[in-house]
Amino acid sequence: MQWRNSAARWGAIAQLLHWLIALAVIGQMALGWVMVSWRLSPTKFELYALHKSIGITVLLLVLIRLGWRLFNVTPAPPAASPRWEVRAARATHALLYLLLLALPVTGYLINSASNFPLVVWGVLPVPNVTDENESLQTVAEYAHLALFCVLAVLVLVHVAAALRHHWVLNDTALRRMLPGFKPVEER
Repeated sequence: MQWRNSAARWGAIAQLLHWLIALAVIGQMALGWVMVSWRLSPTKFELYALHKSIGITVLLLVLIRLGWRLFNVTPAPPAASPRWEVRAARATHALLYLLLLALPVTGYLINSASNFPLVVWGVLPVPNVTDENESLQTVAEYAHLALFCVLAVLVLVHVAAALRHHWVLNDTALRRMLPGFKPVEER
C-alpha cells in the first residue's frame, strides 16, 4: 500500500482523509436534521454537542487534507475526460472544500453569538469569538442552512459523477480512491 499519491491514484493518507470526511459529513447531515427536530431535553443538548464536536473535527480533517494535497501530486483526470468535465470537476472539488471549511465556521459563529459554551468532545473548551449577538446568530443560522443545502446538492453531484465514471465510462476515477485498487501501470 502506498501512503503518498501517485500520478495514477490517490495514496492511503488521501483516501483515509477522503472517506473519514465523507462519513463525518453524511453523519452530520443526518444528525443535524435529527437534532433540530428533537424536543427540548438533555438529549437535544447532547446531540448539539456531538454535532459541534464532529463539525470541529471535520474542519481539522479538511485542513489536514488540504495540507496533504499541497505536498502531494494530484492524480491526473482519466485520459478520455473532456476539458469541460475536468474544469467542472475542479470547480466542484474547490467548492466542496470551501463549503467544508465554511460550514464549521458558520456553526462556530452560531454557537459564539448564542453565548453557549463550546467544549469539543467534552474535553477541549473553545472560546467564543463574539459576544452574545442575536442578529449575528440569525445571519449565521441562515448561512449555515444555505451552505448545508448547497453542500447536499454538491455531494449528490460528486457521488453521481463518481458512479458515472465507474459504471458508464468504466474508467478509474472512482477505483483510484478506493483502498486496494492498483492501476494497470502499478501491477
